[in-house]
Amino acid sequence: MNTRLDSSTTAIFDSDGFLIDPSIWNKNLADRIAQTDGIGPLSDTQLGLLQTLRDAFSRHHSVTALSHVCHLIGQNADCMQHLFPTPRAAWRLAGLPNPGEEAKTYL
Repeated sequence: MNTRLDSSTTAIFDSDGFLIDPSIWNKNLADRIAQTDGIGPLSDTQLGLLQTLRDAFSRHHSVTALSHVCHLIGQNADCMQHLFPTPRAAWRLAGLPNPGEEAKTYL
């Protein structure tokens, strides 16, 4: 899947739907992906969680405990299941790279 961002930038995804170049991610792209996936427009809480997930990945370069990410945005530990269809969807909407087969079992 490819998504045109502007006249010079296209978001390119791998075969599992993960963004190839996470550096082009922004909240507008996340919202466009969410709408394409049928999740709908993202709320401020959802966008905050995605940004926090990105920040945690940037610090640790691995999948962070999703309950911890919920805690960081002041939500209950199970917020991920209430805000997104699956944790994998949140990871993907956050524009993070494909975490690999083993990590995807946790997402």
